[in-house]
Amino acid sequence: MVNEIKPNIYSVGALDWDRRLFDELIPLPDGTSYNSYLIKGSEKTALLDAVDPTKTRILLDNLTKAGVDKIDYLVAHHAEQDHSGSIPDVLLLYPGAKVVTNAKCKTFLMDLLNIAEEKFITIEDGQKLSLGDKTLQFVFIPWVHWPETMGTYVPEDRIFFSCDFFGSHLASSSVFVEDEPFVYECAKRYYAEIMMPFRAAIKNNLKKMEPLAIEMIAPSHGPVYQRPQFIIDAYRDWVSDEVKNEVIVAYVSMHDSTRIMIDHFVDSLSEQGIKVRQFNLVGVDIGKLAIALVDSATVVIGSPTFLVGAHPAAAYATMLTNALRPKTRFVSIIGSFGWAGKMVEQLTGLLGNLKVEVIGSVVAKGLPKEEDFVALDGLADKIAQKHREIGILK
Repeated sequence: MVNEIKPNIYSVGALDWDRRLFDELIPLPDGTSYNSYLIKGSEKTALLDAVDPTKTRILLDNLTKAGVDKIDYLVAHHAEQDHSGSIPDVLLLYPGAKVVTNAKCKTFLMDLLNIAEEKFITIEDGQKLSLGDKTLQFVFIPWVHWPETMGTYVPEDRIFFSCDFFGSHLASSSVFVEDEPFVYECAKRYYAEIMMPFRAAIKNNLKKMEPLAIEMIAPSHGPVYQRPQFIIDAYRDWVSDEVKNEVIVAYVSMHDSTRIMIDHFVDSLSEQGIKVRQFNLVGVDIGKLAIALVDSATVVIGSPTFLVGAHPAAAYATMLTNALRPKTRFVSIIGSFGWAGKMVEQLTGLLGNLKVEVIGSVVAKGLPKEEDFVALDGLADKIAQKHREIGILK
């Protein structure tokens, strides 16, 4: 599908309606897109990014439909194969094209795709490349989410091609954002799963964009933003240091002991005026858990003891939280054991990346008893007090 998004600027990428897993890890409930953009200048033609190798044929067909008989520059914003995988095929069809990218991305592309060094033009941050009546201005935006990522700004059209920055895994027949609340959730999932560990770098990259007069943002995944402030404001909120009066309770229970404790604890938190996001870790959509991690002040992991340690599902959720590095402020552990175990020590030891305060744990021997329920109420009180101290609960 070829769509003109600005005069002589076209979306020529591919939709992937059926893909349900990314990086063999990330759920894709709404599919995704691999966005490639064609810019026809008065003197030169540029293709911005390619597509996933599974969709090479679609990209090449779209270039044919767009009447492209020559490509002068193929700009590679990011080396990951969902953006770059079909570059070798594009170069076969358009042998005169040069791959334009930064030094780090050049090295990655040579390693990942065996592209010959003589095919590259290496550029620097802020450098410009003329297409005649249109200019490509390259903006380095590292760590969104790889170290070599960059974007391209076209000042004549005030459009910023942002690569993974501001993206969303969403297959849609509409090239532009039409349903902002829905796209907001898709973009927040994308940020949570991919961008959140690089929150500090993203803050810097948002500042770097401020001098640019941007009327449109065209990411590498998902629809194009005709109202760019919508997604810029969302990112500013997500990367801020502010947390919300929310507690994530992520748990697994084998013989109901932990589940009974969780049910009581959630009720106790709710009575304190705290919003709870509860996740049963058996079959959970990790994307929804990741979204909740963006804002929540507190995370509580619930687990039975499994072979003297944490249940693998609880350990996995803890490792995932540690990898995503949310701005969470407080952590606690709830669980049960049969004869002995080091479940609490194991789970807290998996959170070394987080700057959090561990505010105690409650572990029952077998089925929870009255003293365990009292301890759970006490833990809820502690969490409420911590939320009051940081000003998110009255």
